[in-house]
Amino acid sequence: MIENIPSNAGGPVPYCINLFEYRRRSTCDVRVGSLVIGSAHPIRIQTMVTTPTADVKATVEQCIRVAEAGAELVRVTAPAIRDAQALKQIHSQLRAAGYNIPLVADVHFNPSVAEVAARYVEKVRINPGNYTDKQARLSTTEFSADDWARDLQRLRTQFLSLLDVCRQHGAALRIGVNHGSLSSRIMTRYGDTPAGMVESAMEFLRICSDENFNNVLVSMKASNTLVMVHAYRLLCAAMNSEGMSYPLHLGVTEAGDAEDGRTKSAVGIGTLLSDGIGDTIRVSLTEDPVNEIPVARSIVNYFDALTNHHRIEPTDTSVYNPFEPTPRSSSPVLNLGGGRPVATVSDLSTDGILTSDIKKSAERISSDEQSDTKLGEPSADLRYYNKKAGLIPSDDPQAFSEDDPRFIFCNYRLLTDELAQVIRQNNNKIIVLDAENTNGTAEQRAFFLKFASFGLHNPVIIRREYDENDFEQLLLKASCDFGALLIDGFGDAIMISNRNASIPPERILSASFGILQAARVRRTRTEYIACPGCGRTLFDLRETLSKVKQATTELKGLRIAVMGCIVNGPGEMADADFGYVGAGAGRVTLYRGREAVKKNIPQENAIQELLAIIADENKSSEAN
Repeated sequence: MIENIPSNAGGPVPYCINLFEYRRRSTCDVRVGSLVIGSAHPIRIQTMVTTPTADVKATVEQCIRVAEAGAELVRVTAPAIRDAQALKQIHSQLRAAGYNIPLVADVHFNPSVAEVAARYVEKVRINPGNYTDKQARLSTTEFSADDWARDLQRLRTQFLSLLDVCRQHGAALRIGVNHGSLSSRIMTRYGDTPAGMVESAMEFLRICSDENFNNVLVSMKASNTLVMVHAYRLLCAAMNSEGMSYPLHLGVTEAGDAEDGRTKSAVGIGTLLSDGIGDTIRVSLTEDPVNEIPVARSIVNYFDALTNHHRIEPTDTSVYNPFEPTPRSSSPVLNLGGGRPVATVSDLSTDGILTSDIKKSAERISSDEQSDTKLGEPSADLRYYNKKAGLIPSDDPQAFSEDDPRFIFCNYRLLTDELAQVIRQNNNKIIVLDAENTNGTAEQRAFFLKFASFGLHNPVIIRREYDENDFEQLLLKASCDFGALLIDGFGDAIMISNRNASIPPERILSASFGILQAARVRRTRTEYIACPGCGRTLFDLRETLSKVKQATTELKGLRIAVMGCIVNGPGEMADADFGYVGAGAGRVTLYRGREAVKKNIPQENAIQELLAIIADENKSSEAN
């Protein structure tokens, strides 16, 4: 069992091959139809259709659309036996139309449905939280050693039945753990934690290993990027300790839509890919599933380009705890460090003549009309100007230029014993950290580890430079790069520099705040936790999310969940402040935290009722 978090004190990090080299974690091969997944093969891209599975024609058509868009696997929900049986027709019609994309059945609640689905598809996804003693779920708050062993034996018997069907029909299996839907037995010992998620998966993987069934993948999904990253890292360490090498599927579940959905997905997935973890990914957006494919492809391509990067000199990792990272301790300088929220720096530098558009952007970002205490995003905490721009305001204490004496521009190569001594004698300086290596994340992480080994506590601004004319590409790359460092507690501020002036500085600033929020280090806007929808969803999820956003646009700093059904609802929105969850045809249940406060109300009234609940909560908070 996972009793203690692994330690790397003085030794190698137990979840990752090498912190300073991009190299994928070694896995066994898993065959899913004609597709092979594993470290010896490209990172595979998948999605999930949103049509009702019983509507065979619509499901086949959407499967074809995502296949033509570049999906390599497609998942279809199978909530009931009739849906599992419909998979036979869906599969045969796809093959008749000339599409060999593997089908994955997504099974929740009823494990017996998986045994039917495994006869017709190439892979079945099950949730370990659904293999539980229903009576124990209702009545038990503690499990004795005998109870624990008895429940494990019952689970084993039930699971072996599915493994037999998978063997007979050549189906692969995904053990898909969801944060928020762990079994009651796991919850009694571990709570709703990454360690609990890992133990839930390991119970099933041990059975697979004992039975020599190796056609299995694993996932540790959560809408909270911190939980997701820590769970995968713990899982890798646990599998390594028990000699397992199963491939991993990555995804941030319920990421939402638009810019925020892409940012959150890239932060979570990118953090793990940067360490070589992950063999297949899905970007879960509350949009047309076709839209997920180019986003996932861009993320995969970005990491593929890191292969064979220049060597990064290793440094001591004993100061690094990847399983329970805490914010790096830094001293206060200006408005950075000393426990302050991670800041943003707007790069307003130019190498040429300023256009009127850039001047206007600089004026908008330099204005102090907005702040963290007002609606909307705050203005930049610091602003960086190049002298050539002619925009250095001498009366602005929060602006700095390349030769500003308060700042030391540095990178990992330059961090020598001599420079460390200079920094030690100038503890009132702020470090602006650049990257030279193609693998900038690993290089900058090495800097932070070496900086700590020198005992230095100056605030550090993480800076990355890009040359993008497409905002989405800039957003995805920056989310991957900064997210991995922020999740580990590194950095007192971030600065996204883009040499291409076609993307306005204020849009880059908005992306910066989005990255901080997705990495859970600073919240400046309402966060929407929204599932992408599937055949279980009984209302227009995209339209509903849009309406909820419009209705709550004046709110700030909340987490609001919009979930299609009860399967992922209460569990995956575990840390939401309020929730809107589909309860049936035309019916919605509203939540305050994990408490259902309005059940089965008409959908047409749900948003107004949600606003009333939020207003009541605000009044109560003000009264206290």
